[in-house]
Amino acid sequence: MAAESLNIIPRVYRSLPMPSVFLLLALVGSALSQDPLPTQDNVTDYAPFMNVECPDFSTTSLIREFSPQNQSLHPSEVQYVESRLNTTVQDAWNTWLGDGSTLSYNLSAFQGRFPKVGLAIPGGGLRAAQYGAGCLSGLDARNDSAKAAGTGGLLQVASYMTGLSGGSWVTGSLFFNNWPTIKDLVFGNGGSLDGWKLDLPFISPDGDDVFSTDNQYFYGSILWSVIAKAQAGIIFSRMRRLHGAGQLWSDIPDIPAFQQQLTPFPLIVADSRPSGSNLTTALGPESVVYEISPFEIASFDPQLSAGMNLTYAGTHLSNGKAENGSACVRGFDQAGFIMGTSASLFNQIFDFAHNTLQGFSSSDSNTVIYILQRQLRSVRTRADDVANWPNPFNGLKSDTYQDTKATWIELIDGASNGENIPYGPLFVRSRALDVIVTIEGSADDTNNWPNGTGAIQTSSRLSTILRSTHQQFPPIPQTAGDWISTGVRQRATFFGCDPLQTPAEYPLVIYLPNAPPITGDDPVTNTGTFDLSYPLKHTQLFLDQVHFNTISGFTPNANTPDPNFGVCLQCAAVDRARAKITPVVPRSSICSQCFQQYCYDPQHPPSQSELPNRKLTFKDPTPQGLTKVTGFLGSNKFRLLGGLIGLVVFIGLLSGGLIWWKKRRDKQMYSQVKILHDDADDATGLWRPSQGQRYSDYHAEAYELSEPKWEGPEKESRPHSP
Repeated sequence: MAAESLNIIPRVYRSLPMPSVFLLLALVGSALSQDPLPTQDNVTDYAPFMNVECPDFSTTSLIREFSPQNQSLHPSEVQYVESRLNTTVQDAWNTWLGDGSTLSYNLSAFQGRFPKVGLAIPGGGLRAAQYGAGCLSGLDARNDSAKAAGTGGLLQVASYMTGLSGGSWVTGSLFFNNWPTIKDLVFGNGGSLDGWKLDLPFISPDGDDVFSTDNQYFYGSILWSVIAKAQAGIIFSRMRRLHGAGQLWSDIPDIPAFQQQLTPFPLIVADSRPSGSNLTTALGPESVVYEISPFEIASFDPQLSAGMNLTYAGTHLSNGKAENGSACVRGFDQAGFIMGTSASLFNQIFDFAHNTLQGFSSSDSNTVIYILQRQLRSVRTRADDVANWPNPFNGLKSDTYQDTKATWIELIDGASNGENIPYGPLFVRSRALDVIVTIEGSADDTNNWPNGTGAIQTSSRLSTILRSTHQQFPPIPQTAGDWISTGVRQRATFFGCDPLQTPAEYPLVIYLPNAPPITGDDPVTNTGTFDLSYPLKHTQLFLDQVHFNTISGFTPNANTPDPNFGVCLQCAAVDRARAKITPVVPRSSICSQCFQQYCYDPQHPPSQSELPNRKLTFKDPTPQGLTKVTGFLGSNKFRLLGGLIGLVVFIGLLSGGLIWWKKRRDKQMYSQVKILHDDADDATGLWRPSQGQRYSDYHAEAYELSEPKWEGPEKESRPHSP
């Protein structure tokens, strides 16, 4: 795991393993030193560049302000999305839907009126990242089975992609590897992509012994990176393998796939805790939610309604001007730091590190606790459990903005307010999305399946705090119990199929949840959020199971795929285009049949009983440790008993042989001692060697090793491999 410098332009793309881009802790200090601007070849650590000359504030502002009622998007975002809609996306719609005859539509009438689509990938650690990957493969036209099923193509028509926590990992991984197929991204392509390597332990790649040579090398590489930041006056304590130095979120527009307009526009979501509050409880809905695009960090919440140029993030601003005059910061927006800002899921460790950690395996928790206890004794700064960003919005919106007087904003996991699905940016009114695809990998119940909690939380926030700034959520079940009883959490569902207004008062939401296999097989995808490594076999089975569910839909009261699901997904994705034509095009008969099966009607809700034989309990496809041993003993007990009897007989024979050999050896030793006495010097009584004899022939040498000296901390037990 050597440090690797990646050129920015042209960029050498390497697989960015997702565990490597998660920042366990982000601590940001003040900027003091002078550094040169980055070049293509000199970026080998993760330290931002300080005291860079700012833009001319007389002609350029780093801040965009707008009102809740008169929102504006960043001009570069508008240019990218609109240009792509009229070219790449239009072509993708025509490729996906053909001439429209399968849907019984005349597709020529839809040209220039296709819906604007967004994808939302929630949080949930490596489970959510793998679920997002598996689901995206089922929506990707580059995947043969997805294309054959008719679902492959939805990814290509999407204009936006939002990620949160684990969802940010798969989003960032796709972009910084130039938008590969999921198969190549996760498993490598034998060339430029090495794969995610999720079988490597997250915190200690060489196992639970943090003092092993390889683990020490890993931690040393991290320390080297931290020292580089400290020398620059900034500390970003991080847990990641050294890949991607110099990869900035603001460099996404330089990625070839982005330049060719092949990708949706990416947005990462993070929550904020009131600065200085040191809250360790869940955040309330009133806390400001931020989004991070390749161009800015912004919030469309009515409390703030402002954005800051991401290239100069890390600069202390007051009322939109740099506090150090013309001195700004660049390179703060490291890709890993952006994703880590959204993915501070493990922040609870810093509050409860002296207790037992729930959800971790024993080896993971032992390592995490040991490392963090050692770290936190030496490092205590503003807030240990958040990503601290110099506040670019200091002095703004003093009547409504919670951190208007704060020097730093404390950004935290995007699910900290209960909204585990990054819906917020996709419901912003000025973006005017028609369709939102939910790639739902949350773990809301004891079996790690979703139960609608994230959607319920967002629906509530949209209808209250965000009513003036965002579209509303379509009708959904109002409680987790209703999500369970209706069965919508276990199958593809369309929400908002029949709006009352034209244009629609809310977008249509396509809901694709992590669910038990429709075939009735054992599930392998409902793993724990805190599972920090996956054997390669498990990852393969995980993605296969998700992919199959994604392209299959469901057949009521059966355990077979719906052969028409591809058509139904196309019906849902294109449905809002009908209302953009005058007169409104009636819904076709085939699409009406699809909507009857897949749409949620609050007046006539579906039933979980339509989904028979779904297994909810996780089945580990790669059992390890005691479970594996127990299974082996149970299936081989008779052979083991026979082997035990044979072993006893062998030991008896061996013991008899050893007794006979010892008696024979003693007789030989007596003869040798007699010879030595005969050879002794009669005057001195000392032994005189005979011809060819050596001292060691008759004197056994004992080499006693000293006990190893313990160099670790006193009164602490050293972690050890199980």
